[in-house]
Amino acid sequence: MNDTPAPDRFAELNRKNEEALQGGGPDRIDAQHKKGKLTARERLRLLLDEGSFEEIGKFVMHRAKDFGMDKQHFLGDGVVTGYGTIHGRLVYVFSQDFTVFGGSLSESHAEKIVKIMDLAMKNGAPVIGLNDSGGARIQEGVVSLAGYADIFYRNTLASGVVPQISAIMGPCAGGAVYSPAITDFILMVEHSSYMFVTGPNVVKTVTHENVTAEELGGASTHSTKSGVTHFACANEVECIEYIKKLLSYVPQNCEEEAPMLPYTPGDETRPALNDLVPLNPNQPYDMREVVDGIVDEGTFFEVHRNFAENIIVGFARLAGRSIGIVGNQPAVLAGVLDIHSSTKAARFVRFCDSFNIPLLVLEDVPGFLPGTDQEWNAIITNGAKLLYAFSEATVPRVTVITRKAYGGAYDVMNSKHIGADLNYAWPTAEIAVMGAKGAAEIIFRREIAAADDPEAKLQEKVDDYTAKFANPYRAAHRGYIDEVIKPEDTRRKLIRAFKMLENKVDTLPKKKHGNIPL
Repeated sequence: MNDTPAPDRFAELNRKNEEALQGGGPDRIDAQHKKGKLTARERLRLLLDEGSFEEIGKFVMHRAKDFGMDKQHFLGDGVVTGYGTIHGRLVYVFSQDFTVFGGSLSESHAEKIVKIMDLAMKNGAPVIGLNDSGGARIQEGVVSLAGYADIFYRNTLASGVVPQISAIMGPCAGGAVYSPAITDFILMVEHSSYMFVTGPNVVKTVTHENVTAEELGGASTHSTKSGVTHFACANEVECIEYIKKLLSYVPQNCEEEAPMLPYTPGDETRPALNDLVPLNPNQPYDMREVVDGIVDEGTFFEVHRNFAENIIVGFARLAGRSIGIVGNQPAVLAGVLDIHSSTKAARFVRFCDSFNIPLLVLEDVPGFLPGTDQEWNAIITNGAKLLYAFSEATVPRVTVITRKAYGGAYDVMNSKHIGADLNYAWPTAEIAVMGAKGAAEIIFRREIAAADDPEAKLQEKVDDYTAKFANPYRAAHRGYIDEVIKPEDTRRKLIRAFKMLENKVDTLPKKKHGNIPL
């Protein structure tokens, strides 16, 4: 009888599995932790439902042979890819591993990402990328650049098909920034992540500017100055929680509706809204208070909060239904539309329209911001982006005018004339070509100049114009406003309106695609 123990046929598999879990090894994992950063796998454990992750490409290795690369191999090649669930819903994920070659992108690294993006499009589920990479792997030359382009191409094909979310958890430089830029939402972590096309050293060489990585492309910079990032998070845990919350408002793909939460109807009147708009038309108020008074309690999830603050955008729930909200913010720059607010809102409107999320517009806009800075930087083209986005949107669209709706900005902010389904106004609404004072000065210029007391005459004409035009009733007589409502009834009206519109079907003329003024 042979007493030799049978060979363990799974020993090699077990060894390789263990090796893959080690990434770049204990020392590099410790270095990652000392920077206040989690590892690629730790991030996925926080993001996905417990036990739901299924890894793809765990044993993939690079194929490079130059510069001594043939002597350095790590299973997984610097990125963990696969699928799992978040709150029970399927998602595809990739998480770059900075402990392996600094998370740099190689040919095989890119192929792993492309594989899960292709699966996401075939199966109609969101793609979430956790980016932490030093960029293209220099040792591979053009092959790594080709890998980036393969990813960019998939990002573009997937745009509007499945939601794409990019979390920047570390460096993201050079070509690496363009994949996140194509995706729907970007999240950054303060003090540990940054994005830029060229780093501080190159900037100093070319332009002689002294700037730190944080100043050039940190989370604060991109969430306030450039608008590149939608959310600046205090740490990685908060960043991952934001991703989960964001996903709760959006559908799996362009063919589905966003998840509907159970809702028990009750008293939907909100008397506090009656006193929100000040009696003085030039006095500011916070449009977020209007939002909070309309939507289900505690459900407003603001996007781009610190960028172009004269307009607010975000998701909320109304009787359990996910909606997108765009609102002028009279507390900042009187709520005017300018370059940044127009592009911010246009981008959000197009996302909501891509993924069947109804739009609520809260309007208090005195017009477009005048001045050479705006004109020379193309307020015309940028303002037209918002006009185009609303006009093109086929989702249910409802507008509530709370106060000012002046000039071309009235048209742009989801007016009846560009396809809004229902338009409400509060009694405080002023719908006119311009403010009463400006209008009176133009219309009655000669009469005012000839008067014994020009100031008194001007005030008389201002009062005249206000009585005739600075109200919602002329527009209501024309049918441009469907109903003038008491503020306290707004929530009840909107719940019924979106319920009525839930089966809306609207089609655009046959075309390859429109040519939005970029």
